[in-house]
Amino acid sequence: MRTATVSKLKASLSEYLRRVKAGEEVLVTERGRTIARLVPAGRGVALPERLREMERQGLLRVGSGKLPRRFWDLPRPRDPRGLVVKAVLSEREEGR
Repeated sequence: MRTATVSKLKASLSEYLRRVKAGEEVLVTERGRTIARLVPAGRGVALPERLREMERQGLLRVGSGKLPRRFWDLPRPRDPRGLVVKAVLSEREEGR
C-alpha cells in the first residue's frame, strides 16, 4: 500500500490515479495522520492486505462479481468420495 501526503497527491494526481486503476490502494496523509484511502472503484469491501499483495504478484485475480452466462450449465468437477466437502466442513469446524 502506497502513502502520499495531500501536497504530493495534488502534484502527482495522474500518477496516483494510474496506480489505483491498476489495483493499488493509496493512503492520503495530512500532517502525519491518514485522512483518506483511495481504492479502485467497484471494489466493494477492501481486501485484506495479504490478498491485495497476492493480486499485485499475479497469484490471484479479483473477480468482477459477474459469472459467465453459462456458468451453472458447466460440468461440475467429480468428487466421488466427497473429499472436498469433508475438507470444507473440517475447516469450518476449526474456525478457519
